[in-house]
Amino acid sequence: MNLDSAEIAVLVASVVAIIAILWYFFGEREKVAAGLSDTGVQQIKVTVKGGYSPDVIVVKQGVPVRLDFYRDETASCTEQVIFGDFGIARDLPAFQTTPIEFTPDKAGEFTFACGMNMVRGKLVVER
Repeated sequence: MNLDSAEIAVLVASVVAIIAILWYFFGEREKVAAGLSDTGVQQIKVTVKGGYSPDVIVVKQGVPVRLDFYRDETASCTEQVIFGDFGIARDLPAFQTTPIEFTPDKAGEFTFACGMNMVRGKLVVER
C-alpha cells in the first residue's frame, strides 16, 4: 500500500490531534497554591469561564480558606459550584465574585464541580 503525501499529512495531523485531546482531558494540571493573607486566611481567585482557572488548588489543612469564584460567563452549566466532601453548594451569579469560606479539616484530594458535574476542579489539602 502506497500513501501519497496528502494521506500522510492527514494521518500525522490525526495522530497529533488525538494526542492533544488526550493531554487536554487527562494530562497533569498545574497546581496553584492559595496565598496567605494578612489575616491568616488562604485565599485565591478562581475564574469560571468554560472551566475553572486555576482548576487545581493547593491549601493547608486546618487553615481557613477563602475561594473567590468570579463567574465570567452566563452558561447555565456553571451557575453553581459544589464541594460535596465539605457539604458546600453555592450559586455563582454571572459577572460577580462569590466568596466561599471554610476550614478544611481533612487532608486529601477533593473534587469540586458545577451543578451538572461536567466542569470539575480539584482541591488538594495538604497536612
